[in-house]
Amino acid sequence: MSLNRHQSAGYMTNWAARLFARAIDQKLKPLGFSSGYLPVFFALADGGARTQKQLARDAGIEQPTMAATLNRMERDGLITREKDSEDRRVTHIRLSPEARENAKDIQAIVDQVNEAALSGLNSLEQRVFLDALGKVTTSLAKAEDEDDPKPDDQ
Repeated sequence: MSLNRHQSAGYMTNWAARLFARAIDQKLKPLGFSSGYLPVFFALADGGARTQKQLARDAGIEQPTMAATLNRMERDGLITREKDSEDRRVTHIRLSPEARENAKDIQAIVDQVNEAALSGLNSLEQRVFLDALGKVTTSLAKAEDEDDPKPDDQ
């Protein structure tokens, strides 16, 4: 049996993700930010508020991981939490004013790393690559949804 990691979509995607995270983390560190915060940051960048459950769903992150991420972000002064005025069990999460002030710098860093990552591809290859990644993630998400038991199935 011959295994070639360079011919494995999963391995290469994971490797690329680790390299992206390292590059972004290195540039975000001076802002007190990390790549692990980016899914929350992008979900809240429009200035709106979301619940933890909405953030976990939108980011595709498990609830316990999202809870830990939000706790770290709150500790670092990057988010605020507000109880819902009508249902005190519901908490709305927003980016803090400090995080919003850094939004342009964070976006610029992400753009810079993405540009560097795609620099070896021409514009057509970049579009094809991003389109293909979109199809891969859609296929994997669909397969995951099909594999998850529905409440009625239990």
